[in-house]
Amino acid sequence: MVTIKDIAARLGISVSTVSKGLSGASDISDELRQMVLDTAVEMGYQSRKMKKDENKKLCLFIENMDYETSNQFGYDIILGFKQAAFREGWTVTVVPVTLAFQLEEKYDTYMLKNGFSGGFLVGYALHDEWMRQLNFTSIPTVLFDNYIKKNPHVCYVGTDNFEGIEIAIDHLYQLGHKRIAFLNGSLYSMVSEQRYQAFLDNMKEHELEIDEDLIAHGYYVADSAKYHVPNFLAAGATAILCGNDLIASGVITECQQRGFRIPDDISVVGFDDLPISSYLDPPLTTVRQDRIELGKCGFAALNNLIHHVSVSKTLLRPQLITRSSTAPCKRQPEL
Repeated sequence: MVTIKDIAARLGISVSTVSKGLSGASDISDELRQMVLDTAVEMGYQSRKMKKDENKKLCLFIENMDYETSNQFGYDIILGFKQAAFREGWTVTVVPVTLAFQLEEKYDTYMLKNGFSGGFLVGYALHDEWMRQLNFTSIPTVLFDNYIKKNPHVCYVGTDNFEGIEIAIDHLYQLGHKRIAFLNGSLYSMVSEQRYQAFLDNMKEHELEIDEDLIAHGYYVADSAKYHVPNFLAAGATAILCGNDLIASGVITECQQRGFRIPDDISVVGFDDLPISSYLDPPLTTVRQDRIELGKCGFAALNNLIHHVSVSKTLLRPQLITRSSTAPCKRQPEL
């Protein structure tokens, strides 16, 4: 069990200062108070008051997403959600979910019998059983990267995928790339569908050829690259836009193994800005999702729903992070 002394040791400050930060005392700075609260959440600290307050309980369900270490996509989303909830006196239970679990447990029943006031669902696929049930739920629920129409009790939080793909293609277009390949994530995902449509729209907007030989769906893992990169290279791609940074890491490896230099021969762009992005060789140009803020927005939206403020969508703006994996195009397609 994490104690105040543990938090103090982590931050290198006194136990009394940690106590003041946790209690909301006014004689320490807002910045230090925030640091204490954020660190307490990250370390898993729970106050006595929170332990006794059985009515302020939220559940964060996570599926198909790694989240246990800081280099994994889901880690910061969960951390941001828990940090925001902690400040308002809510306890958060993280529950990993499988398809079998969804078939065994109805969403509403699980929430009610466990006394949860609301849920945040992360990593769900469009065909999941609970996605169908959420069309009818009256329990305040926020979905990360998924959307339920016409239910005032359910909200969607995410990053603007259309704008993210747009700024990536704009970047490559300005560098002179015309043969842009797109290696997307898995099918049956709202995110994949949005990014695919955004790719088509923006290629048309820039009057660039949409070549089916330069478009593929894989999975959000590095291994996807080896199945599709050879075809992209054979079709004359000068740049490859990837559905996430893990795919991009595989693309860089696959291109290099085939004698293509990054970015001299081919440029690569990722999506997410995971911690690994800046350590790849070369460091990866990517579209950043602020995952801590996504988690915080997830709680803010859920808190609104709990207090009967119906929210439909909350979308954060993406940011292009330019590193060394992109450069001006030196090869032009043959006419």
